[in-house]
Amino acid sequence: MMRKLIIFIFCATFLLSCKKIGNPELHSIDLKIITSYASTELGKKLSLHTIQVKILNVNTNVEKELLTDASGNVSFDGISPGVYDISATIKIPAATYTALTGEITDKDVIFNASNKNKTISLNDASVSLKLISGNIGSWLIKQIYYAGSNTTTGAGFRDQFIEIYNNTDSIMYADSLYFAEITGRQSYTNASYYTLPNGQLDWSKSVNMPTNIDANNNYIYPKALFMLPGSGRQYPVQPGASIVIAQTAVNHKAPFTGTDGKTITVRDPSLTIDLSGADFEAYYAPFLPRPLASDIDNPSVPNLIVLAYNGTDMLFDNPGRTAYIVFKGDGITEVKNYPVYNYPTISVPSSTSDKFYQIPNAIVIDAVEIQPNTASARVPKKLGASLDAGYTFAPNGQYSSQSVIRKTDKMENGRRILKDTNNSTEDFDYFSLAAPRGFK
Repeated sequence: MMRKLIIFIFCATFLLSCKKIGNPELHSIDLKIITSYASTELGKKLSLHTIQVKILNVNTNVEKELLTDASGNVSFDGISPGVYDISATIKIPAATYTALTGEITDKDVIFNASNKNKTISLNDASVSLKLISGNIGSWLIKQIYYAGSNTTTGAGFRDQFIEIYNNTDSIMYADSLYFAEITGRQSYTNASYYTLPNGQLDWSKSVNMPTNIDANNNYIYPKALFMLPGSGRQYPVQPGASIVIAQTAVNHKAPFTGTDGKTITVRDPSLTIDLSGADFEAYYAPFLPRPLASDIDNPSVPNLIVLAYNGTDMLFDNPGRTAYIVFKGDGITEVKNYPVYNYPTISVPSSTSDKFYQIPNAIVIDAVEIQPNTASARVPKKLGASLDAGYTFAPNGQYSSQSVIRKTDKMENGRRILKDTNNSTEDFDYFSLAAPRGFK
């Protein structure tokens, strides 16, 4: 009896001490999200009611969604401490937006805000989000096959491609359309750069960066930059059609001869794809001292104009630590004459260090952020909410044969209109096997 009493007293004392100490795991948080419009003027005219707010626990993958009250506020009660992706979005019908603001538009206007990889602890009572509108693209990035296929039985990285879609009801011309892969900090731990609170590079600290511009919020910096050829009306793209841009425009399912004269083949053709029908391809051999043997030139497929490159071919980052943009020049300054800047390294860069074009956000037509498939591998976000409030990824990661594919929003007179909310988390799905010109 005495032994049972001692055990009871010990257990009661232990539980009481835990309560006094305040074990964080036993506590929950009431998190208030406060939304507002980044533009003060629009904030006076537009409603904050029923803004869709989502929080995603990146470790448990549990997502919760609520709508704001008339003041733009919402509370997520009883959530666990942890790391969260927080986003907010509202779609304002074109007629409503015109009536409220006086700005004439025939398209719905979407405002987004996000705070990714935000650590929420017991000391965090609220998070503020500023809503920003982005362009609703005429050209859309439809599919990105960055993961590649198995390195032993598939084609490795050779079969990568990007697909760009005409989301309008009119013929558009792909001539002089640009696309780029964006650079940035690839981890939260590398301490050799000047960084922002979100972990991304602080480009304002780059050598010779002008002080009278917002280098971080109004510009982006590509590590690879390409332009499609053409005389102006040489490459028409029909409404609801797309262009496929291949790293190498061959049938990767079948053997082909590399530039070294050796046969390149795959053990399992079902893991890869046929890109012989691509519209454009990258060809680096003319300006590399040691080009890849797999970088052959398909004479029936036009080559991209390469303004900046990273690596030995149009190699997309297989883990998915990058972002992609599509844009047209502004008609004032040639893109090749845009200024270039070094990484904002804490140590002074050498004269031979890489420099990167500075592209204005204002001319970007569409942008898609890619992140690794596991939360622990995620990197600082490269695109702001005005370009992409979210991100997408291939669920099985690198060399999985998977691609990310934009969802179909609706059909209109037989034409597919793809989803475009400037939030890739909402806009994209995936293919288990990449499918050029396929739809989801």
